[in-house]
Amino acid sequence: NTIMASGMSALSKLIEGGKSHRDAVAQLYKENRNVIFTGNGYSKEWVQEAARRGLSNHQSAPAAINTFNCASNKALFKAMNIFTDEECDARQEVMYENYITVVKIEAATMISMVERGILPACREDLKIYASTMPKLAGDRSKVYGAVKTELDKLKALVEKSQQDMKAEATRLCNVVKPQMSALRAQVDLAEGLIDKDLYPYPTYEQLIYAHHS
Repeated sequence: NTIMASGMSALSKLIEGGKSHRDAVAQLYKENRNVIFTGNGYSKEWVQEAARRGLSNHQSAPAAINTFNCASNKALFKAMNIFTDEECDARQEVMYENYITVVKIEAATMISMVERGILPACREDLKIYASTMPKLAGDRSKVYGAVKTELDKLKALVEKSQQDMKAEATRLCNVVKPQMSALRAQVDLAEGLIDKDLYPYPTYEQLIYAHHS
């Protein structure tokens, strides 16, 4: 909304300054056409193209939050009578706090689900093969062990913390979330091995097609 308001304000000034509607729109388009991209804005292609055009392209929430109260943004919010400089700083702090809270909740939830659901299922599944059919166990012991290893790494990272909110948000984004992905990858492998009657959570197939049964 702020961007739209600022754009309309710029357009209004050009028209009120004597330009025709067509010429005013044409000038704005010429000045800002480098932000238009008709390809996939989520692709690597756009990352490269944005860099070539000299556009900022923050690829994580902490990186974007860090720029929220920069000088140009403060000037924009002040010109639109939306935020004062102090309010911009406060809003950035709230954004950091929210990001930190959400990621920590996600990590704690993941740890709980793996400890209370996945690992017990791995243990019971491994028991089936341990005594009678060890040759049929395949990579179960290796995969289930990797789940525990990655879980312990995540727990150790979550227990650490930094007082500075910017530093903590950056740590969660660049260190904790990748470890969550590493744990998720091992759990995905385990899901393909655990007996379906032992798996503790609904699979995608059950979520999507259960209502048909």
